[in-house]
Amino acid sequence: MKVAIFDFDGTLYSKETFTLLMDHLKEHPTYRSKYKTFFREILPIYIGYKMKIVPEAKMRERSMQIYANALNSLTKIELEQYFGEMKDSMRQAFNEDVVSKVRQHRNDDIHVMLVSGAYTPLLHAVTDGIEFDTVIGTDIPFTEDGAFDHHTSIYHIQGKRKTEKVMETLEGNQIDWEQSYAYGDSYSDLPVLELVGNPVAVKPDERLKKVAEERNWTVL
Repeated sequence: MKVAIFDFDGTLYSKETFTLLMDHLKEHPTYRSKYKTFFREILPIYIGYKMKIVPEAKMRERSMQIYANALNSLTKIELEQYFGEMKDSMRQAFNEDVVSKVRQHRNDDIHVMLVSGAYTPLLHAVTDGIEFDTVIGTDIPFTEDGAFDHHTSIYHIQGKRKTEKVMETLEGNQIDWEQSYAYGDSYSDLPVLELVGNPVAVKPDERLKKVAEERNWTVL
């Protein structure tokens, strides 16, 4: 079994998801009143990050929790609808070369995976029509009756957690890693890129670009 693993932000989607999420909440006709509370809560941790007091991973996970908390009055169905409202604008910023690679690998009978720190329901909404065998994202906890679960913290999929989730999902399968593919844009994607024999750097940041050049990796 061969796999092709795709990152989302900066790879399939050419921009940053969290920036769009903030704008969507700020300008939303129904939920924009929640933006002030969200901003007030996220500001201290962002300042801490900029002052190098708060590690980036902690800042990102906490930001995802604060954003979800701002929408905690929504049911699971309402939240899916909320994320679906961003589909058209996000699809306009998709990297068509990467979309083509997804479809190419599907046609070649390769198991195609989307692995991202973005919210899972958002990933499903915006990639509707692009077939992935597996979608791994950051789940928003809900109770059995579809209400927001205030007692369960978000587990943000980032860094080594991406690799752990990939391995957990593929457990029990015989993977031909040497003939598999991975696509990412940042140095933080390195653990996933190093899993496969065909790593592809997509518009890479400077650190990943340097690694790609040193190792003669494909660059899109």
